Amino acid sequence: MKNRDVIVALVRDGHSDASIALRLGCDRSTVGKVRRSLGKGTVRRVDEYRPERMPTSPAQQAANRDRLLAALRAA
Repeated sequence: MKNRDVIVALVRDGHSDASIALRLGCDRSTVGKVRRSLGKGTVRRVDEYRPERMPTSPAQQAANRDRLLAALRAA
């Protein structure tokens, strides 16, 4: 199987350009060219990040940390 065929399969499975390039030992630009030829945009993990829940605020983090430390001291 050619690298292009493997790249196409991995792109369709949803892998990022960087992970495909690392797996196959090729350059990310090679993977990007194949992805563009398929008409798919470049995958950027940070852009696609959608948290399942809202992140905690710094005040909530401090309260959680204090509660955890108190529980550890009591144990």
